[in-house]
Amino acid sequence: MTSPLSLSDAHRLARALHDEVSRVFIGQRQVVDETLCALFAGGHVLLEGVPGLGKTLLVKALAKAFEGSFSRIQFTPDLMPADVTGHTLYDARSGQFLTRRGPVFANLLLADEINRTPAKTQAALLEVMQEGQVTIDGKAEPLPPPFLVLATQNPIEQEGTYALPEAQLDRFLLKVLIDYPAHADERALVAWATGGRVADRLEVDAVNTVASTDQLLAMQQLVAHLPVDDAVLDYAVRLTRATRDWPGIAIGSGPRGAIALVRAARGRALLAGHDYVLPDDIKAVAPAALRHRVLRSAEAEIEGVEMAALLDDLLTRVDAPRT
Repeated sequence: MTSPLSLSDAHRLARALHDEVSRVFIGQRQVVDETLCALFAGGHVLLEGVPGLGKTLLVKALAKAFEGSFSRIQFTPDLMPADVTGHTLYDARSGQFLTRRGPVFANLLLADEINRTPAKTQAALLEVMQEGQVTIDGKAEPLPPPFLVLATQNPIEQEGTYALPEAQLDRFLLKVLIDYPAHADERALVAWATGGRVADRLEVDAVNTVASTDQLLAMQQLVAHLPVDDAVLDYAVRLTRATRDWPGIAIGSGPRGAIALVRAARGRALLAGHDYVLPDDIKAVAPAALRHRVLRSAEAEIEGVEMAALLDDLLTRVDAPRT
């Protein structure tokens, strides 16, 4: 049984995890914040960015920062569902069928370039992400908690890629965008990456392990019980409902969007050192929680209005409660 953590200890551990990941993933503070928010909330993350911005490095650093198992799947067009989940095979020596578990059986799963594999293989992650289990030949195999999928995709390549189905996009608590770093951060990154390192290996030796899996589970339990005022909860619902008839948005978010807002805001509150969820916590995670749950209208696309601008406008014009 997981031992409970005090709120102060949880705040300290959250900051320690943030600091360790930031040792090698230089700059991009918002990306680290949002990824940790999802981890504390027990949700999955879709990381999107052009090549070379450190998506894989971020995941490897996070895996090193806590004492859990790590697995990576490189998604390719010929990848089969059994390559992800596992399969049974006949052992001639024993005369029995044995279950060979796939790479999903880990605490932290990196689904690298998830949009490079067809929908049949992408769908193999649906049960995994929603239920925390894998069914192999009719037998349900639970995954070790905590379990987190961090999937990466490249937004600029269309050839040889397969768009994720809406059902799977909705399984991700947050869609985190990784942009180009600021000048000072990029300079520090280049100095670090070229300082006595051979080739392009992603070194995370500088990252210390600061949390055990039991501590992370205790943090997730604590986050799930952080107080949310009725007015703040209503704010999350109003934001989600506003997407359904907002100018420039053709299809708005369903109720799962509001659920994601509250869950992620609880994770953000812990990271920020709050004892309860503030409206600012909701507002901070709203873009990452909603951007993959809404669809721009044809008019907005023709006019070149980006989704970020639509969500910024929504957050500006929907009144936040005063607490």
